[in-house]
Amino acid sequence: MSPDLALATGSALLYRQGRLLDERRWQDWLDLFTEDCQYWVPAWLSEQRQTQDPDREVSLIYYDLRSRLADRVWRVQSGTSVASDPMPRTCHAIGNVQVDSADDDRIELFACFRVDYHWRARSDAFFGHYRHTLRREGDRWCIARQKISVLNDYIPTLLDFYLV
Repeated sequence: MSPDLALATGSALLYRQGRLLDERRWQDWLDLFTEDCQYWVPAWLSEQRQTQDPDREVSLIYYDLRSRLADRVWRVQSGTSVASDPMPRTCHAIGNVQVDSADDDRIELFACFRVDYHWRARSDAFFGHYRHTLRREGDRWCIARQKISVLNDYIPTLLDFYLV
């Protein structure tokens, strides 16, 4: 795969992901992920060092299968998630998308993000870096791994998948 095609493919998927989250199209968002996906927001150990192993260290969010991510989405949709009531309004901005490596079946991406949100008469933002591994499944590209490094020093509300 050419670098230009990998960048266009990866950027389009990341932009779509942000839009689906902003529009609360949860099932369409889940459909972007592989069944064996990893969705990970590591915690910070120090000013410069994040946790490295989600199985042995603290994470802000960690789902190691799409079914576990789907369970969290179900709780949000069903209204049984007290932390998601009311749902915040969000606006995902994704930029500086770069291809780290690519071949015909895999793309490794880096990107920056900012998510502005309004919740309970308060507006704020989360910002940071994404690292994605995209994998071709049949005729479409899916997210096999998403690592989200939140760079905020202070997290003013419960962090959830729709806020990053």
